[in-house]
Amino acid sequence: MKGFLVVFFTQQNRRYQGKMLGDWVIDLAKDLGLRGATLSTGIEGFGHTGKLHSAHFFEMADEPVEIQLAITEEESDRLFQRLEQEPISLFYIKTPIEIGFVGRGDASDQPTPAVDV
Repeated sequence: MKGFLVVFFTQQNRRYQGKMLGDWVIDLAKDLGLRGATLSTGIEGFGHTGKLHSAHFFEMADEPVEIQLAITEEESDRLFQRLEQEPISLFYIKTPIEIGFVGRGDASDQPTPAVDV
């Protein structure tokens, strides 16, 4: 199936509607019934302004955050239409991809194979 890998970039200290912006995007993805989303934190990065963002032992607020979604074109359309309604600004990358599963059934349904040593 064809779809898109959508990656949003923000920082831990950005908040919207009382939540960290990354968490808000994850909740929005759930509300829209999207296939899944992953929120990851980074160690260090910089944005279009050139300002360095990094995770420090005492201050995690400026830590870079990335939200990744592998979604269909229809899901992408719904997501971006909804985001356009909000007074927020998020940098993103949207790349065409192929989405699918390999193997038989759900991996959680499969027994753990025995390993001979």
